[in-house]
Formats: sequence, C-alpha cells, structure tokens
Amino acid sequence: MHVFDRRAVRRHRDRAAPGLGAADFLFRESAERLLDRLNDVTHRFPLALDLGCHGGTVGALLTGSAKIDRLIQCDVSPAMARAARGNGRVAFVADEEALPVADGALDLVISNLSLHWVNDLPGALIQIRRALKPDGLFLASVFGLDTLKELRASLLEAEAEISGGAGRRVSPFTDVRDAGGLLSRAGFALPVVDLDTITTTYTDMFRLMADLRAMGETNAAVGRRPGASRRDVFTRAAEIYAARYSDPRGRIVATFQIITQTAWAPHPRQQKALRPGSAEARLADALGATETKMSQGTPP
Repeated sequence: MHVFDRRAVRRHRDRAAPGLGAADFLFRESAERLLDRLNDVTHRFPLALDLGCHGGTVGALLTGSAKIDRLIQCDVSPAMARAARGNGRVAFVADEEALPVADGALDLVISNLSLHWVNDLPGALIQIRRALKPDGLFLASVFGLDTLKELRASLLEAEAEISGGAGRRVSPFTDVRDAGGLLSRAGFALPVVDLDTITTTYTDMFRLMADLRAMGETNAAVGRRPGASRRDVFTRAAEIYAARYSDPRGRIVATFQIITQTAWAPHPRQQKALRPGSAEARLADALGATETKMSQGTPP
C-alpha cells in the first residue's frame, strides 16, 4: 500500500536541509521530550540508532550523555544526513522502509517525528524490532491524527467552495488508538503510548505553510494534486482559517499532536502479565468495599 510518495519526502527534506536550523523548533521540542523519557530508563545503551535523524537534533542533544556510548544516525535524505554529521557523529542515507541493519545489532532505536511518512509502518516496526538486541529499547514520536486539523479543515472547505471538489492537501497521520496495537503486532513487549499536544500560533496561514516547507513537512501523500494550486483557493482558505481558528490576539492557532511510543524487544527477564486468578490481594479489599458473588445466570 502506497499512501506516501517517498521520493517526494526525500525531495522535501533535501530542500529543507540547508535552512532547517531556523525552523526546527518542533523537532527540538519533541526530541527533548523523547530524551526526558530516555533519562527515566535505568539501562545504558552501547549502540543506538537515530532513525530519520533530520539535521541531527537528537544527536546534538545527546552530546555528552552517559546513556549512550555510540550513536549512529540515518535519514532518507542525503542532504539531511550530511547536515547531521559533526562532532564525530556518523550519519548515512537509509530508507526506514528497508532498514540496512543486521538482526540484533542495536541496543536502542530512537526516531523523532519521522516514521509518520512510512507507507508500511507495521513492516518498518518489525524491522526495527529485529534490529534490536533482546531487551533493546524502541523510543519514537510521530505526528498524530489531529495534527494540523485547522489547516486541513480550512483547505478542504475553501477548495470545495471554489472548485466544487477537494483533494488531499494535508498528509494523513497516525491514530493514537492504533499505535499500541501496531507495536504488539510487530512483536514488541511492554508497549506504552503517550499523547501530547503542542499548540503554536502564527500571523497567518501562509506563515504556517512556510514553516512546514522549511521543516520538510509539506504534503507528500500519493493522492495530492499535482502542480501549482489555484491562488484563490489558498486566499479563501486563509480567510476561513483566520475567522475560525484565531486566538484573542488575532493570531491563527495550529495544533500538532505528538504520539510517543515506547517498547522493548522481548527478553525472558522482562515483566510478564499475571495469569487470571493468580492475584494475591482482592480489589474489594483495596477499595474498602464489600464483594458480592453472583450465581451463574444472575443478571448484573
């Protein structure tokens, strides 16, 4: 199944790489939150991979960290991989859909706002799990379903109003309800999924779109409309956006929903769920309640 044009993803990142430092605030914020979670883990990781490294934000924040002995980085964009190199850090070009890493080679895979562009996410997660050593950690953030919901709604309404139809203007994102299930399907143990919402403001819709372009995050969906779009559609969309999604200061609001996934490659020493009926304490005792047993067939 091809939802995204991976060549377009690479082109967008190549174009954004030279000036990414002026527009990477979202990558930095998400990376800092990921590393906060990493610091809560007691493990030490001899070899880690930053998968979809962009310009090396995670690597820069990990400089001097005692958590990781050696970090390698990769990105689908050659320009991003070049930008990520520095201070002795290694970066190479690789596609998340065909991970060139041997089974059991890594202690940690960390991915910051990159895997939402993958067509076969279950397949990519399986490759990541195989690349990890037993008890290796996978820690990733992806954009969630409500990301850019205001922009999506404004563009759809403007295009339907002016053109009589609507194409896909904003790429689809992951539903948080599916995130944990995907980890389990890929064979990970102890999956945990968190959801954060970051709200930013802009002077207008065009400033937001310029930032998305500067981040390499413009639409790469297969069903997007080719060629230049009509200016009147964007002008009308900007009017709708300003009218419906502005704060009291008159600045438009943009929502970025970030899903964080944490999971481990299976290992025998990891915690296991207790079998049903094996608990040593009763829930009724913990709640200070009286337990009433129901006979078979008694309605609740």
